[in-house]
Amino acid sequence: MFKILLVEDEKQMAMFIEMELNHEGYKVDIAYDGREGLNMAGEKEYDLILLDIMIPELNGIEVCRRIRQFSQIPIIMLTAKSDVSDKVLGLDIGANDYITKPFAIEELLARIRVHERNKSINYDTDLIKVKDIVMDNKTHKVKRKDKEIELTKKEYDLLKLLLINRNVVLTRDKIIEKVWGYDYVGDTNVVDVFIRYLRGKIDDEFEEKLITTIRGVGYVIKDK
Repeated sequence: MFKILLVEDEKQMAMFIEMELNHEGYKVDIAYDGREGLNMAGEKEYDLILLDIMIPELNGIEVCRRIRQFSQIPIIMLTAKSDVSDKVLGLDIGANDYITKPFAIEELLARIRVHERNKSINYDTDLIKVKDIVMDNKTHKVKRKDKEIELTKKEYDLLKLLLINRNVVLTRDKIIEKVWGYDYVGDTNVVDVFIRYLRGKIDDEFEEKLITTIRGVGYVIKDK
């Protein structure tokens, strides 16, 4: 069963979300403040965390930051704030998605299903190795020929997608869906920009180039 931790201090809202998620077959635990949520995230196994930003004890941003020190569990931020800076901050410290209150429960369920589908792909393999590049998902570190490479979260997620799907050409639309989320609104050229960033870090200094462009289609990393 797909297990969700809901961190929400508004009890009526929490009960409503719990009821709807239970109806869809999800197992839900609730924490009513940030400190309790952080403790539960560290003590129990969950598949997804729904994390409100404006919660007592520790706010959602701080809870997310601390969770990322020990786990890469998917986190969807729930916020009444529509300010772009709050959304950017949440994504920068490791949140996977956000949804602004008030929201339709159908939209929240759709976003949860995206992460449920992603779970069927083995994204949590501890070590991913292709040729001379190694990604350690426990430490969140990447090395190529023993040189440690510093990546932003989006660069890391993009590289992980390419490595897991090695030898499979991924279209820009598929990369957008998996790395930025199905509800991303913007130009698919963002993929080309981040591929360029990634190449600058994992390819430019090395004789063998890992990322291959398939013109008019997308990108691939081949292991042979």
